[in-house]
Amino acid sequence: MKKLFLLIAIIGFGIVSYAQQVNDYMEVTRAALKTEKKAMIAEVMSLSPEESEPFWAMYNEFQGKLYTANTKYLKIINEFTENFETMDGEKANDLMKRMFAYDNEILKLKKTYHKKFQGILSPQKTLMYFQAENKIDVMIDYEMAASIPILDARDSKKEPKK
Repeated sequence: MKKLFLLIAIIGFGIVSYAQQVNDYMEVTRAALKTEKKAMIAEVMSLSPEESEPFWAMYNEFQGKLYTANTKYLKIINEFTENFETMDGEKANDLMKRMFAYDNEILKLKKTYHKKFQGILSPQKTLMYFQAENKIDVMIDYEMAASIPILDARDSKKEPKK
């Protein structure tokens, strides 16, 4: 658990660093986080031998799709940090639209995989798995949010809708 917190902190720190170094460092950090997350899920789930193989196959499939979606999220955050000092209305709207699309993609994935996991686990174990996923996601989101400054737009003029 301590390793997970350290990795999450590293992710948060890495977001506001230099672009290429961040990308390289981010991939190493994401790989390490993937390993720690899998170990935590294994500990929480306590799967029977009959559940184990289908669960881990489904888990790996789901994590692959989450990885793709989360890559989009990290790109949005990187663009935010790159444009932080010069954020105009058009870029702000673009980032928000992309965040909404990301949120919808994640929700759709969770709903899809909830049904798939229920095909191999009891409803209670499926809920337990998604609770564990959620707790890990919340810890990561907290660290990221703590490292990303709030945009100061108090002096910006209201731009008309397009």
